[in-house]
Amino acid sequence: MLSRLVIVSGNALKGSGLLGAGLVQASRSLHTSSQSLAPVPPLPKEGGKVRHGIFPEEIFQFLYPKTGVTGPYMLGTGLIVYLLSKELYVINQETIYAASILSIIIYGVKKYGSSVAAFADKLNEEKMAKAQAVKDASVTGLIQAIENEKKEQWRVEGRSMLFDAKRNNVAMLLEINYRERLHMVTNEVKRRLDYQVALQDLHRRMEQEHMVNWVEKSVIGSLTPQQEKESIAKCISDLKTLAKTTQAKVVA
Repeated sequence: MLSRLVIVSGNALKGSGLLGAGLVQASRSLHTSSQSLAPVPPLPKEGGKVRHGIFPEEIFQFLYPKTGVTGPYMLGTGLIVYLLSKELYVINQETIYAASILSIIIYGVKKYGSSVAAFADKLNEEKMAKAQAVKDASVTGLIQAIENEKKEQWRVEGRSMLFDAKRNNVAMLLEINYRERLHMVTNEVKRRLDYQVALQDLHRRMEQEHMVNWVEKSVIGSLTPQQEKESIAKCISDLKTLAKTTQAKVVA
């Protein structure tokens, strides 16, 4: 408020010599920072106290330590008497008009001031409610945005773990594929080796059977009928001996 008064005084007295220049320079020195960065004062809930409807209480509190309780009244009365005695202010019809208008204003303020103030307070409360709703919506949106940002940061932190798991899965799939192919090659080689072993066993068995048949044919072809009878008799005697031995073991 002081800086604004100084600016007005400086602009009004800009052309009045050294005094005006000094006031303009003082007004410039007070504005060293941007007004948009200044903190906004809180809106008062109630108006300031006044006496007799128009005189602020601050004037009486300011004069009370120096002049006492009657000081402001004596000061006002002295100023009025001084203005009238020196004819600085002359009472005329305009004074009567002003007194009448002032009386009407005072009457209107006394009679309709409370209702007008209540209506103004209601409008102010509606505006404050709308502003508060907009503020709450903005705060809610910002809180939700902060939560979403924290969630995205958490997801970004877990992305490395997810990529590691995917790499491990790919490595496991490659290892499984390699082992399956290795197992397939092993089975194929074993099957072929088993085939070769079976083929060799077959050749060996056929050779043995052929050799046995050839030997039997050669032996049978070289025997005479007398040798056959002797061989048969010998075999029968051997069988009887074996039977007796077996029966004796069974009886014992």
